[in-house]
Amino acid sequence: MEKPSILQNFDAKWAAIAAAVGILLLFVVLPMLYLIWRSVFIEGSFHFETYRQVYAQSANWKAFINTIYVSLAVTFVSVAVSFPLAWLVGRTDLPGKGFFRTTFIASYMIPPYVGAIAWTQLTSPNAGYLNDWLMATFGLAKAPFDIYGMGGLIWCLTLFYSPFAFITISRALEKMDPSLEEASRIAGASPLGTLWRVTLPLMFPSVIAGGVLVFIGVGSAFGIPAIIGMPAQIEVLTTRIVTYVYLGTGKGVRDATALAVSLMLAANFILYASTWLLARKDYVTISGKSTRPVLVELGRWKWPLAGLVSLYGFIAIILPMGSIVITSMIKSLSRPITLDNLTFRNWLAALHNDQYMTPLWTSFVTAAVAATAATAIAVFVAYLLIKTRTRGRTIPDSLSTLGGATPSIVIALALIITFSGEFGLNLYNTLAILIVAYMVKYLTMAVRTIAASMSQVHSSLEEAALNSGATWLQSLRDIMLPLIGPSLVAGWFLVFMPSFYELTMSIILYGSKTKTIGVLLYELQTYADPQDASVLAVIILFIILVGNIILRKVSKGAIGI
Repeated sequence: MEKPSILQNFDAKWAAIAAAVGILLLFVVLPMLYLIWRSVFIEGSFHFETYRQVYAQSANWKAFINTIYVSLAVTFVSVAVSFPLAWLVGRTDLPGKGFFRTTFIASYMIPPYVGAIAWTQLTSPNAGYLNDWLMATFGLAKAPFDIYGMGGLIWCLTLFYSPFAFITISRALEKMDPSLEEASRIAGASPLGTLWRVTLPLMFPSVIAGGVLVFIGVGSAFGIPAIIGMPAQIEVLTTRIVTYVYLGTGKGVRDATALAVSLMLAANFILYASTWLLARKDYVTISGKSTRPVLVELGRWKWPLAGLVSLYGFIAIILPMGSIVITSMIKSLSRPITLDNLTFRNWLAALHNDQYMTPLWTSFVTAAVAATAATAIAVFVAYLLIKTRTRGRTIPDSLSTLGGATPSIVIALALIITFSGEFGLNLYNTLAILIVAYMVKYLTMAVRTIAASMSQVHSSLEEAALNSGATWLQSLRDIMLPLIGPSLVAGWFLVFMPSFYELTMSIILYGSKTKTIGVLLYELQTYADPQDASVLAVIILFIILVGNIILRKVSKGAIGI
């Protein structure tokens, strides 16, 4: 049997990598550049007239200010809450910290707009469950809470975007070299003194990184601002962009483009400013020695702090999700919540309703295809980054990161403008444009997961296969992929789950025959039937819960969440 030539191996490998890079150039670089081009070139002339006209309107300028203000406020509060939580869970003898950590990380998987629906049920000034209970219990004449305002918007965004900061900070705390902390305590510093003077400064890069993730996530959010902010006449850039797109006019699209580019520039400025800031200082928090820290003994504060953390978990997760479940089971919203007013029939009715099941199936199919495509591309991007020494090998990885860092609404608008027949490819109102959008946004999750696993596979294994006569594709199939199998599954689920319930991009990209479950849920909550919205929300949460359990079972530690 004739052995394959080096040229054949070379061709197969680089053809596959070139195809992956070509897809990134087509669906990430081209749409972003064309979006910027369209915002400054109008009818063949270069000018900034669209920006001048857009920001001459006070509503748009106020939306920009609101976006920055809300994003900064949520970022500061999220970091202020997440750092002590991560420290208590990761570096102390807090009781039940494993359960708390799992609970806080699991909240990352809850769709933020589902959280918004829950808090409108709890704290609506007219019929909120929590308001009604407080008024009945304490004899209050007026509802104590009103979710429809700036405070309610910041509150809800903080609860459902702070997990970005918690995950980032807690992972860094687990890997941090504990020797400096131990030296501080040996020198006589108290646990709080060590935390303030040693741990917090060492954790500064991770705190900034977590804060940046929160800032970009909040700035690109649509569901919570639409459900809570718009009824209170508080608009942000994402809601203004959707409003302009829904006008269905050329001017509306141009105005939306200017706002989208503004949002993209603001997000990237924060991202690169934080990168520049951290690059100017030398932070070494991980050494080659054992990094198992000595746990801080909380002493008499152990149980009070456990109670405080439990209260936070109850308010942040159990209370809103419980509200969703209860609402989905109520027979009549006009009657009090009692056992005889609860039923499971609402769930069964939804499962037999094609109006609900068709969008559910659409979301499942588009998410599955997007996850499969993203995982396949991620394998070759990660291979180029980890297993080759080619110049420019980091560029495809950077392109995948660019997609993840770009606000979702910007990706959606860029895809509409670019692939509505402008370049001979019309994806508008098709399932394909949804799949591409999900893949672009969440590809970096698969790349990061697979690259981390691939870096642990020694090159000698691949070399042995090639020397034995296997082609590069055979080596990839028989050696590399089985060894990184858990990470492949983990990467697939990390793309599938957010794609399944995605709303921000879908609200612009869906067509009459491609409505997703996120869009249907938003429409039911906003325009039609809040109770059926709760039923669908429970179905979504159940699917996400099952997916999360499978992810943890099969990934075997392949991911860090």
